[in-house]
Amino acid sequence: MPLPFLTADRAFEEAAADTALPFDDRDQWRRPYRPGPYRVAASALLLLLASYVLVAAVIIAAAGDVMAASLCGALAVLIIAAALRLLRMGTWVSARGVRHVAFLQTRTAPWNAVVAVRTVQQPVRWLGLPRTVQGQALTLVRRDRQGEQATLLTSHNGDFLGRSTAFERAADSVEVWAAEYGPQR
Repeated sequence: MPLPFLTADRAFEEAAADTALPFDDRDQWRRPYRPGPYRVAASALLLLLASYVLVAAVIIAAAGDVMAASLCGALAVLIIAAALRLLRMGTWVSARGVRHVAFLQTRTAPWNAVVAVRTVQQPVRWLGLPRTVQGQALTLVRRDRQGEQATLLTSHNGDFLGRSTAFERAADSVEVWAAEYGPQR
């Protein structure tokens, strides 16, 4: 008795997994790519650390020091919030505009304020650290800030390091959103 759901003889369509479903609401904010392995691994390690801090808070509370237990609990909540924010970071698009979510700030640009979204070759930061390497970046030029280019994605950040095809697919996807919803030239 063959069990087709347990076998790998069916072809898996990766391209079909990345396309939007026809009933998806285009007014909701969505990330046009999956979070990368480095970002997910860092968040998982932070959540593991938070679990140890929570266990320490319970042990401290059982020992009778409520003040120290509450400080450990507050630290665990901060670590969990940091892990969730790390997973939320990236570029998000909707029919209203493009949103770049960093760790401490979020910038949103409506499509009518966007002049161009393009991929350029330039020095980019490696995993967000001060060290720069030669790579690709998806940049945004806004109408109200003509001399300034905001970097949306890079080929060496936590989502795309070592995944050049994923970067190209994500950059193309954001450029398609900009072409579809941006101002008509």
